[in-house]
Amino acid sequence: MTEIDYDKEVEKINTYNKPILNEFAAWLKKTGLAQKTIKTHVENMDFFAEYLTYYEPLYALDEADAGDVASFLLDWYPRKAMWASVSHTKSHMATFRKFFKFMSESNRIDKVVEDEVRQVLKDEKDAFLEAVAFADADEWW
Repeated sequence: MTEIDYDKEVEKINTYNKPILNEFAAWLKKTGLAQKTIKTHVENMDFFAEYLTYYEPLYALDEADAGDVASFLLDWYPRKAMWASVSHTKSHMATFRKFFKFMSESNRIDKVVEDEVRQVLKDEKDAFLEAVAFADADEWW
């Protein structure tokens, strides 16, 4: 098996993700959201994209699923984001709902993936908020 050049692979995925994020911003603008809100949603997804390339295997945004969302909100985000809080987690959850709707509507993902993400956000909401509240209380360290 050939070893991949991690940095080149991440750069390739980031280049691939950029138009997706730009199209997401345009889609959000069409829904009438304020520019500040659009910026927040795009930044949230950009941070999630970073998570998807933090460990191998590396994923692009259109390869993410409900399991990735759950792992991000339960573990990685509370540990890695210094600004992690209940309100920021709620913001990320709203972003995920909008992003996966956009991805489904633009035929980048199957509607089943969107539905699964929505379901995990609903079913695990309390766990996501507890994870970040725990981290926010400095109990991680």
